[in-house]
Amino acid sequence: MARAPKKRGRTTTPAERLRAFALSYPEAHEDHPWGETAIKVGKKVFLFMNASGKDLSLSTKLPRTGEMAMNLPFAEPTGYGLGKSGWVTATFSRDERPPLNLLSAWIDESYRAIAPRKLVARLPEDRSSSPSRRRVER
Repeated sequence: MARAPKKRGRTTTPAERLRAFALSYPEAHEDHPWGETAIKVGKKVFLFMNASGKDLSLSTKLPRTGEMAMNLPFAEPTGYGLGKSGWVTATFSRDERPPLNLLSAWIDESYRAIAPRKLVARLPEDRSSSPSRRRVER
């Protein structure tokens, strides 16, 4: 996993760290439909992010942990019918500290659910629990 950039005179925000982490996946790229940041693999989105205004929100597809995620106070089913397909949205105000390691695990799960098998096969078995993983740090 991508390690958060070192703080050298510039503070990185949680959104910048999560964005960099998502873009570290094979063939991941950024798009900007509807004023949001969408991180895609091929033509398929695996992460929606919005860090404008007062809030940070991100949506990921969580086929394994989505039900558990819905028990968290900051999580809800993603709108536009995506929640029915396992998408979960997490929202945080600017004064909150998002759980970056949990959110990076969600990004990992979402990438694995969306990406072609040949790209997933290039990843370590489970990037989200490997002791040598490149994690997003607080």
